[in-house]
Amino acid sequence: MDDRDIRAMAKILIVEDDDSVRMLAARALQVFGHEIQTADDGASGLQTLHECDGDFDLVVSDIRMPEMDGIEMAKRAAQEFPGLRILLATGYADQRERADDLNGVVIDVLQKPYTLAEIRERVDYALAQ
Repeated sequence: MDDRDIRAMAKILIVEDDDSVRMLAARALQVFGHEIQTADDGASGLQTLHECDGDFDLVVSDIRMPEMDGIEMAKRAAQEFPGLRILLATGYADQRERADDLNGVVIDVLQKPYTLAEIRERVDYALAQ
């Protein structure tokens, strides 16, 4: 099985507070055979990680969310589940700058709004890391 086949069967957690964006990302990635779970904020994303013992190939999370933002969730997830791949997304320049402190924890920051092709490309990139 080549890398493309492995990436096509990844287990991905999408953490996004905007219902339409969360559903768009989930559908875009399911088409490629990924197993998708979703959470609507950082706290529920972290809870899902705990419930699944961190058994995800990738977490794709918005940065700006209520209760617990994506940066806090990424820090805690990386601490509790070393080696977990995390891809953040944001439409806010100041939030993107905050993510710069997470080198070594976060693979990349995806600029929102993104196209279906962009999220698929960035997920493939993150899974190859």
